[in-house]
Amino acid sequence: PGGTLNFLAMVENLQGDSGRGYYLEMLIGTPPQALNILVDTGSSNFAVAGVPDPDVTSYFNPELSSTYRSQGIEVTVKYSQGSWTGVLGTDVITMPKGLYGSYTINIATILESENFFLPGVKWHGILGLAYDALAKPSSSVETFFDSLVRQAKIPNIFSLQMCGAGLPVSGSGTNGGSLVLGGIEPSLYTGDIWYTPIKEEWYYQVEILKLEVGGQNLELDCREYNTDKAIVDSGTTLLRLPEKVFSAVVQAIARTSLIQEFSSGFWTGSQLACWDRTEKPWSLFPKLSIYLRDENSSRSFRISILPQLYIQPILVIGDNLQCYRFGISSSTNALVIGATVMEGFYVIFDRAQRRVGFAVSPCAEADGSPVSEIEGPFTTAGVASNCVSSVSFHEPVLWIASYALLSLCGMVLLVLLLLLLIPPRCQHRYTNNDVVNDESSLVRHRWK
Repeated sequence: PGGTLNFLAMVENLQGDSGRGYYLEMLIGTPPQALNILVDTGSSNFAVAGVPDPDVTSYFNPELSSTYRSQGIEVTVKYSQGSWTGVLGTDVITMPKGLYGSYTINIATILESENFFLPGVKWHGILGLAYDALAKPSSSVETFFDSLVRQAKIPNIFSLQMCGAGLPVSGSGTNGGSLVLGGIEPSLYTGDIWYTPIKEEWYYQVEILKLEVGGQNLELDCREYNTDKAIVDSGTTLLRLPEKVFSAVVQAIARTSLIQEFSSGFWTGSQLACWDRTEKPWSLFPKLSIYLRDENSSRSFRISILPQLYIQPILVIGDNLQCYRFGISSSTNALVIGATVMEGFYVIFDRAQRRVGFAVSPCAEADGSPVSEIEGPFTTAGVASNCVSSVSFHEPVLWIASYALLSLCGMVLLVLLLLLLIPPRCQHRYTNNDVVNDESSLVRHRWK
């Protein structure tokens, strides 16, 4: 690797909370403009507010930077709730608590946005750390981290620790955290690092084999857990589960928790549950375990979170009531390991070896006791050899599929020819290609 990497300089370089995200301070342009940038492993664009916005305390003004170069390309990223449109350009950045040196990076300056910057957030832009396959408007836009690896010659690996366990979801926003670029910092974890392969390089897609609530297997087909993908995403606040898995988890928690009557609004996120401040409700709930396939595919390991991570304190009412929310929600298109789970672990995104690692994080404790665990190895006998629905057709099926696709292509060509002959009525502003219609995306469950 090039220049010396001082990982200790990157410890505690993040601030934030699980409700509104963790952010890194960055200096952009010449002379430098300081902005807080949200760390998001579930998207791939680096974008900053480029004009004043009522919900943003600072923005990047490209006209004040002598090193800014516009590429004149409009880019739109849409989330299921929220979107932004901006212009691509390049400029130099430095990270006060990160790598030494300055680097030239692709930057989208956000000119218009809707439900993207929310009231109370302390960040002014987003750092997408996923793969270039998700970059907009196309994967030819080099991502922030790829640019760093190329220019700083650092190893193709970064790691993330978010410290918010047991703290209010949207408190003072000063919970610490660390984004270590180029490697692994030993002081940020205890015990061993367990690795699971990255199934596909777009999101950080992993393979989940089973879930347990209070040590009891949910007994679902393992493909249910990976509907239609399972990803590790620091830009999502909650643990999000496919609908079928979600209802099984809620039933299991309700069955094993020591509370008889529980309003359904608590499970769906529309109501908070409140207890006397002297009572801690966590002892009433079971622990939740997620089994991931090990690098040795005949083995697995499990990451477990205690209720301190998924029964989350939100606000205090009067002198003596503390209210909590349920840190798990349902999703129509993904299982998302978001901040609810990630706050329990030091997570290693080892792109060089195409794997994601988990280790217990020393900051994941409440009242002096750890709130997360990792155990293994376990055998995967009795689990399907592949729980991710892949396109592994048998040959005859493949032939039929090929012919079906060919005829479909023929029909599409015919329609396109007809459309070319008919004069256009109106121009669509966005193509489908520009849309990240993924409910797991950043803005979906931010605390509003």
